[in-house]
Amino acid sequence: MFKKAGLIAAIATAGAMSTSVAQAETWRFALEEVDGSVQDAYAEEFKKRIEEKSNGDITVEIYPYGTLGTSSQLTELVQQDAIQLAFASPGHLASVIPETGVFTLHFLFSDDNEVNEQVLGSSKAIDMLQEAYHEQNLELLGVIPEGWMVWTADRQIQTPEDMEGFKIRTMTSPILVESYRAYGANPTPMPYSEVYSGLQLEQIDGQVNPIFAIEEMSFYEVQDYMIQAKQAQFITTLVAAQDFYSNLPEEQRQMVDEVTDNMRSYIFEKQAQFNEERLNTIKENSDIQVSTLTDEQRNAFREKSMSVRDTFIEQAGDRGKQILETLQQDIEAAEKQKSGS
Repeated sequence: MFKKAGLIAAIATAGAMSTSVAQAETWRFALEEVDGSVQDAYAEEFKKRIEEKSNGDITVEIYPYGTLGTSSQLTELVQQDAIQLAFASPGHLASVIPETGVFTLHFLFSDDNEVNEQVLGSSKAIDMLQEAYHEQNLELLGVIPEGWMVWTADRQIQTPEDMEGFKIRTMTSPILVESYRAYGANPTPMPYSEVYSGLQLEQIDGQVNPIFAIEEMSFYEVQDYMIQAKQAQFITTLVAAQDFYSNLPEEQRQMVDEVTDNMRSYIFEKQAQFNEERLNTIKENSDIQVSTLTDEQRNAFREKSMSVRDTFIEQAGDRGKQILETLQQDIEAAEKQKSGS
């Protein structure tokens, strides 16, 4: 599908040259999503801030989804120092770094996004995760939420029984697959670019994505129901080639760290705006039935999902277990602190 071998080879050569002199005048930033997405908004703001802070000495080139390859291919390009920056979502990265599967576990994060923002910016779990990224020649620069994952379907879904045999498109993450098996569904990994036709041709019965993605990819056009269960956030990670990052002059490393730290609040606000606006667009341009599960209905799914945490620990080992436990403790503490205040 992506026959860009010549372009990728050229970028690989340029990337190797730039890292060899410990400075890249042009930083190539690849997205897992198309123009107009949350990732695109992040990349454009990152570009603006880096170019301003470097006084124009650094130019950031942005490559939307499909320009260089699939999500897993983008990660490989970063690992090879062929490109400097990319988004790497746990939905595919967990096959290489099992610990990232923690972000795909259902009913882990708080219903309150202010709590999630605080935890993702301060939890020691992120430092533990950095070790796993380093083992794959990746530098973890940020953990970035893109909104609640929402189901679209050819049927109404209110209970796990409604998902029995339901062919739902997922990313390739083993934990995502197990999460939907726990509900009785038939998870079906499929490339992002093939989901619309898969729904249209009834190869799959439904899919799961943040609202903005459902709108921009027009999935709502070929589905009858959209169900909000707040079972999981879509979380991606921003990565750099570890060699590229470690070879940057100290001043540039500090600049990258400062920009990514300061953009945490920006992207939380931006994704909320995107998802609210896109939901209104969907409602205005279709007759899809939008519903939100009650707390009682959500609890039925929550109970089914708990067994998947054991599967995650089996796959991610002791470090994965520590990451999960640390996140759970930090989320609980942040929720108590907020409710107390």
